[in-house]
Amino acid sequence: MKKALAITALAAAAALTLSGCAGDPLSAGGDSGDSSSSQVIIGSADFTESQLIASIYSQALQAAGVDVKEQFNIGSREVYIAALQDGSVDLLPEYSGALLKYLDPESTASASDEVLVELEEKLPEGVSMLEASEAQDKDILAVTQETADKYSLTKISDLVPVAGELSLGGPPEWKTRVNGVLGLEEVYGLQFKEFVSLDAGGPLTMTALTTGQVQVGDIFSTDPGLTENDLVALEDDKSLFAAENVVPIITSSKSNSTIEETLNAVSAKLTTEDLIAMNGEAATGTNPADIAKKWLADNGLS
Repeated sequence: MKKALAITALAAAAALTLSGCAGDPLSAGGDSGDSSSSQVIIGSADFTESQLIASIYSQALQAAGVDVKEQFNIGSREVYIAALQDGSVDLLPEYSGALLKYLDPESTASASDEVLVELEEKLPEGVSMLEASEAQDKDILAVTQETADKYSLTKISDLVPVAGELSLGGPPEWKTRVNGVLGLEEVYGLQFKEFVSLDAGGPLTMTALTTGQVQVGDIFSTDPGLTENDLVALEDDKSLFAAENVVPIITSSKSNSTIEETLNAVSAKLTTEDLIAMNGEAATGTNPADIAKKWLADNGLS
């Protein structure tokens, strides 16, 4: 009962966010999801990799004859999970560990298999998960090589004696997430000088980190900028950030054998190396839809 109430409360709060945001992508033209329709509305989070994976799902399903509508760049998890529950979208790419922490902040599952088993048990009523990919994209704390050398940093716990001198940058929602500022305080005992709201592992965070606006940044492990900017990914030595396998999440009533077989085939092919490569292409300005089309062709799925 407590879990159901918590999820309902989160959904209600996110729904208020949706209704109060001018120009919200879900309200364009007054169109909303229709659960009685055979059309599948595919959503994504508000960062490039999520849009890339959603585009792969969309094009693969279209090739299989499924009627789809794309509703990408919705926002953070707090917003798009509410959209999934109220029928505004039907299908989303998700990350197993982060979604599990969202649904159950007390979860201590860390390894891929245990995260996926627990996630399936904790999904809201009417929501299902299909087969997960081996591809993962985890949140990591990154610092410049200069900062790592200055403070002898190789793992997150090394930050404990110096965090008060350093600014942490990340997405706004990190301030209240267990797999964010709250977890860094509770699990590692970290108290940073300040938290700077930037973006979800995107160009704002990367720029702030490389220019010294922040000294520690939340970056995605598949970001090619880690290597390009000679950044150091700190080891998560207390396993705050669980396994993050890419997994399709779908409204149960919209799932069928064609959708399941098509997306399971995508999951079977998608790798972490693919994500890194596609993110690198996107960083050059290539359209995510074109990147998705090429990946599907290269893997015999179009």
